Amino acid sequence: MHMEACAGQASSAHIVLVHGACLGGWSWFKVATRLRSAGHRVSTPDLAASGVDPRPLREVPTFRDYTKPLLDLLESLPPGEKVVLVGHSLGGVNIALACELFPEKIAAAVFVAAFMPDHRSPPSYVLEKFVEGRTLDWMDTEFKPQDPEGKLPTSMLFGPLVTRAKFFQLCSPEDLTLGRSLMRVSSMFVDDLRLQPPHTEARYGSVRKAYIVFKDDHAIVEAFQRWMVHNYPVDEVMEIDGADHMALLSTPTELARCLAHIAVKYAA
Repeated sequence: MHMEACAGQASSAHIVLVHGACLGGWSWFKVATRLRSAGHRVSTPDLAASGVDPRPLREVPTFRDYTKPLLDLLESLPPGEKVVLVGHSLGGVNIALACELFPEKIAAAVFVAAFMPDHRSPPSYVLEKFVEGRTLDWMDTEFKPQDPEGKLPTSMLFGPLVTRAKFFQLCSPEDLTLGRSLMRVSSMFVDDLRLQPPHTEARYGSVRKAYIVFKDDHAIVEAFQRWMVHNYPVDEVMEIDGADHMALLSTPTELARCLAHIAVKYAA
């Protein structure tokens, strides 16, 4: 679908934008500005040990701890209020957990070039398939144990080479500089996610879902994005041409139009 088909919506929704690993709510600043200008209410929480959240990663031992700021936001919503929940990259796993815990608070879940669990396998499954598939050359990404016993999640930090070549390759030099300066050490929490039961069909499975494919993504490549949709079909699939993994920064107008289209359609 071309993005022009997403324009011209007038209704308002509360849209919660969830960032990916090593990033923060700041990564949505261009998209959030456009959505607010279109009349939507927008929240961009920092997950634990991300953005300006003061905790270091070592104080975030589990994926649920990492997700807690998002879960707290949803728990604080007035009774009956529903949000459109949007996850980018690893943020797809965060919004899946939120759907499992608060399905009644979510009008739709939107996976934006994001990892999307199913309700048959542990939530680690799509991450493990991604690593096994070797579609990403991790280049200078640093993976490090946080403690000698291995009880804490392995830390991850994208280096300057992989950031430029695989994540921000279509972004402006200024956006690349911004991204590099604001990135923080994070984790994929694979070992912890492997221990979790699958999400349930009755809760996570009951939430309406959309997937937005970034066609020029060199991090989570288009073929893997489409494999996830094949593995776990959604209500609607949209795509953006010329979108790298950080289309939040490189093609924010097109992405905001898609999100507004979905928000109006499912939150009405």
